[in-house]
Amino acid sequence: MLVLDLASTSVLGVLGCNMDTFVRYFPAVDTMYDIFVALAIGLILLNWVWQLFKNFGLGLGFEAEDPVKLSIRSVIFIFLALYARDIVDIILKIGGTPYMWIMSSEIAPLDFSSYYSTVLTVAGVTANGAATIVALILTLVLAWNYIKLLFEAAERYVLLGVLVFTAPVAFSMGASQTTGNIFKSWCRMFGGQVFLLIMNAWCLRVFSSMMGAFFANPLSL
Repeated sequence: MLVLDLASTSVLGVLGCNMDTFVRYFPAVDTMYDIFVALAIGLILLNWVWQLFKNFGLGLGFEAEDPVKLSIRSVIFIFLALYARDIVDIILKIGGTPYMWIMSSEIAPLDFSSYYSTVLTVAGVTANGAATIVALILTLVLAWNYIKLLFEAAERYVLLGVLVFTAPVAFSMGASQTTGNIFKSWCRMFGGQVFLLIMNAWCLRVFSSMMGAFFANPLSL
């Protein structure tokens, strides 16, 4: 129970839509961010030149994009790649608002160390000498499922950090129609991770409120 107390406190402290904690634990991502920006601009320029070169082979059966639209898209996505960090930070602030609302909601504090004694109290008035075994089994089941939920929430946070700091490369894929689906898939993945992180926080808080109510009056069941 003390291990679960420590794990829940540590993981819940890391979770959120703010990447400051991610940078603190993985400082290399901040220093290497400029590499992805340079890579993104290089990919956009390379695709720009390649698509313009393909226009010279239209008579030979090659397919190419309209040079005017291609040029406009390339210029737009160069700026998007340069300011990708600012763009995703705005999205993270929008997603972080409901996350903070969920985490700041007033609920009964979750104290796993009280769970075993509470189950013993319930089992003691409804069972015989096997109450200790029942309480131990219920404790292990609860601990295992709760720790899996914590690890899943931490995994969501790490994956979100990876998407944030590799965003320039994803933006570079939107400069061409041939790679536009990659950029759209990244947008769906990024939005989905923010939503799932919020839902993980909601599930943890709902579980905490349920356990707090159970500890307050265990015999009400």
